[in-house]
Amino acid sequence: MFNRKRCLRQVAAIVSIALVAGCSLLSDGDSEDAGPIVVGTTSTPSTLDPAAAWDSSWEMFRNVFQTLLAYPVGATTPQPDAAKSCEFTDDTNRTYSCELRSGLTFSNGDKLDAQAVKHSIDRIRKINFASGPAGLLGSLDRVQVLGDNKVVFHLNQPDATFPFVLATPGMSIVDPDEYPAGALRKDGKVLGSGPYRLESYEEGKKAELVKNGSYKGFADRKNDGVTIRYFQDSATMVKALRAKQIDITYRGLAAADTVALQSKNNSEDLELIENGGIDINYLVFNPKDRWADNRAVRRAIAQTVDRAAIAHNVYMDTVDPLYSMVPKGLTGHSTDFFDDFGDPDTAKARKILTAAGISTPVPLTFWYTSDRYGSDTAKEFQELKRQLDDSGLFKITLKNRPWKTYVEGYQKGEYPVFGRGWFPDFPDPDNFVAPFVGEQNALGTPYKSTGIAQALSRSRQESDRANVVKDFEEAQRYLVEDARLLPLWQGKQYIASSEDISGGERALDPSTMMMMWELSRKTSW
Repeated sequence: MFNRKRCLRQVAAIVSIALVAGCSLLSDGDSEDAGPIVVGTTSTPSTLDPAAAWDSSWEMFRNVFQTLLAYPVGATTPQPDAAKSCEFTDDTNRTYSCELRSGLTFSNGDKLDAQAVKHSIDRIRKINFASGPAGLLGSLDRVQVLGDNKVVFHLNQPDATFPFVLATPGMSIVDPDEYPAGALRKDGKVLGSGPYRLESYEEGKKAELVKNGSYKGFADRKNDGVTIRYFQDSATMVKALRAKQIDITYRGLAAADTVALQSKNNSEDLELIENGGIDINYLVFNPKDRWADNRAVRRAIAQTVDRAAIAHNVYMDTVDPLYSMVPKGLTGHSTDFFDDFGDPDTAKARKILTAAGISTPVPLTFWYTSDRYGSDTAKEFQELKRQLDDSGLFKITLKNRPWKTYVEGYQKGEYPVFGRGWFPDFPDPDNFVAPFVGEQNALGTPYKSTGIAQALSRSRQESDRANVVKDFEEAQRYLVEDARLLPLWQGKQYIASSEDISGGERALDPSTMMMMWELSRKTSW
């Protein structure tokens, strides 16, 4: 099916915009009467079953389920969580073995053993849900159980990235007695073995997480519980933060709100935490559409789009223009799109279309999600429309849908051109190429490329990921020539919090999912 996606954020700088008056803040710890920490986000789960999710639902899964491997604070490579140890046991990266911690149970007391791990992985592939994580398991042949605590993954090809796959929340371990082998769970409940258990859930409104007393893993929980509140837009979320209705924001801060919070004139008792990011935003061209399938049209659009204007006019320089599907900060990053197309140039774009015998303006419909990536997405697409319409070469119509139905639409191939953001599954260049290519991929738009497939296959034989530069440079040359995917910008993760909340600067894992257990209240005197 598909192949892979989300990745690394380096914690950068904390910009304090608080003018602290009165008492001094000394130590971390929960205030007795303050209640659970409340986290605001614009990113809502699309499902509560791990077998059906390859999206923002993972953000909750990270906190209520366990995976064999995960990322403790500061780690950039997967470390044991439900597992006691994991390793390749051959020289070809085709046999991966894990030994589980002893005494693991789910929050209801049911045993978590090797058979539960096998059940969890096998059901993902058996259900093969359209927007689920089955595509991450393309290199898996079979799962073998050896006793209660040992599980062996036999791969159909060398794959040095397989440990990263097992560390994604898509591979969450579920209770075989609660999650059917061949169907999704339908009662809207969640049962896991993670640091928290889901006490209550109101779709689109809030999720209440409380400590899981039977949890055994690496997470050192610094609070007794967290409530996640879901917002439709950044403005409402920031208003709630200022009104002390929430303690900290996660995803969804709009550029204007970010800049306002950065202002030195801001005297509110708030902090803004800036995390260096490798999430990306890009356009996808659907080969089912007459014009989007035309290489000359795609390359003319690539020649016309002004990334710098999008970054400045829409995102107020809180994002950076991107000229590669592999972002800055990862092995294999390049500037091939800039090297090929240079600065935006309408004359060159017109020449491309004229040489292909295409009359202008070319009509195209651009789709975007109205609620997944924050309040600025609509402005971004209005800017894209302005640029392309003003060139005289294109006539762009804009349409949008909420994320849940938006995903269904692009999986069915309904959109000629559509926008996607990518919060990577793991910090490896493979995760910025493989998910988007192949007959079946994460975008619902078949993209067969023998050259890219060969480059990916070679790279997965290399355990030392610093040695895959040439493979990904080659893969990206094909991406530029085809222009089936058009990278636009690379983002950062901004977290705003009240001054009495600690841990925001270390709470994001390499896939930029929030480890809620790192959050705590500061004790004052």
